[in-house]
Amino acid sequence: MPIELPEGLPARDVCKAEGIRVLEPGQRTRTDGKPLEVALLNLMPEKIKTENQLARMLGASAFDVRLTLLGTASHQSRNTAPEHIQRFYKTWEQVRERRFDGLIITGAPVETLPFEQVDYWPELVKVMDWSETNAGSTLGLCWGAQCMLWRFHGVPKYTLEAKMFGVFAHRAMASDPIVAGFPDELAIPTSRHTETRTADIARVPGLKLLLDSPEAGLCLLAEPAKRRYYMLNHLEYDATTLNDEYQRDVARGDHIQLPKNYFDNDDPAQPPRNRWRAHGRLFYGNWLAEVARSR
Repeated sequence: MPIELPEGLPARDVCKAEGIRVLEPGQRTRTDGKPLEVALLNLMPEKIKTENQLARMLGASAFDVRLTLLGTASHQSRNTAPEHIQRFYKTWEQVRERRFDGLIITGAPVETLPFEQVDYWPELVKVMDWSETNAGSTLGLCWGAQCMLWRFHGVPKYTLEAKMFGVFAHRAMASDPIVAGFPDELAIPTSRHTETRTADIARVPGLKLLLDSPEAGLCLLAEPAKRRYYMLNHLEYDATTLNDEYQRDVARGDHIQLPKNYFDNDDPAQPPRNRWRAHGRLFYGNWLAEVARSR
């Protein structure tokens, strides 16, 4: 099914190049029905990369989707051109009267800070609170998921001694529509300096653990009563995303280990292979099915 993206957004060309149908201005959907309205609160520094990743996942689904990009008014991005933000992004204040079928809140490279020390935390709290009435289903990614767990349930995050970095085997822990069709074990990219712990989750009624890794820990939680999902890792990543992060950290002199289970023979000269794309498309397609049911 097609995805509707703002005219001129780079993700349009990315999706088209991969065979994903993108609606042209004024073009009607294949079903001539109302598309799912999905808002993406993009807190990542390299916003275009995140737009591309998530647009391709949503656009590859069986649903018509219209994507609205949201940014923060209280924080200005230093890694994305202001012209791009001004042209394609809206603030929460500009959409607060609207209702979206789905909302995605991304992670951000601030995870080692206490939540309340992030400069846009008060604005993010307003968005999360607003989502309870103005979003049919909310999906938090990485730090975005940790923010939701902290805001709604007081679940803390813990700083790791070393970055959890690589592609780790995850196992299915329970059934839920969002993991329908998943195998018993799958590989998922992980890139975190912090973790959420099972003991804290166990104390919160209504949270269900869906995916877990013996090495990387918690991955995916569901809160069916609120139609909220908490994904701590990255099924939307490109094949090269972890390599880009690794090369960036090496270039700035960080003490970073090779991403585990990523390069063939642990050789960074070898091109990485995407072993999770199909499961990523299944995950986001399943989420959109839940979004459609929440209308």
